[in-house]
Amino acid sequence: MLEIRKLQESDSILGLTLLLHRAYARLGAMGLNYTAVDQAPEVTEKRIRGGNCFVVASGSKLVGTIVVHPTYVENACEYFTRSGVAAAHQFAVDPEHQGAGIGRMLLQRAERWAKEAGFVELAIDTAEQATHLVELYERLGYRHVGWVQWPGKVYRSMVLSKPLVANA
Repeated sequence: MLEIRKLQESDSILGLTLLLHRAYARLGAMGLNYTAVDQAPEVTEKRIRGGNCFVVASGSKLVGTIVVHPTYVENACEYFTRSGVAAAHQFAVDPEHQGAGIGRMLLQRAERWAKEAGFVELAIDTAEQATHLVELYERLGYRHVGWVQWPGKVYRSMVLSKPLVANA
């Protein structure tokens, strides 16, 4: 049985990092140097700080994750600093569990957190070459709102955002 919940102290940061590595391997194989392709557990932990990390667990095994962060004061992505905009990062579903609705469940949980916290939009970014992800986000109501070139990345990212309306 799958359970969606906040990351707990007892959850393994190493296990979460390895989940990220598995989920981002396809993107790495495309030549996209996403941070999560090979980040160290310390980087995983640092990227969680300041946000809310939700996970999907199957028993004791983590099979999905997302971090939703309040509006940034400063960020390389200008859109993430707009008033009322929360941002989602470090979004991953274990390849063995992809296609089962876990990603949708995680995005819905992030959207619910953002809406309950008073945000009016949830924004996310991904490499423009990751068309499978862009198409997924668009199917789920996200729209293209900008671009960002993250320092050290070999790709440009599309920024997508979804309004958090009463019936969303």
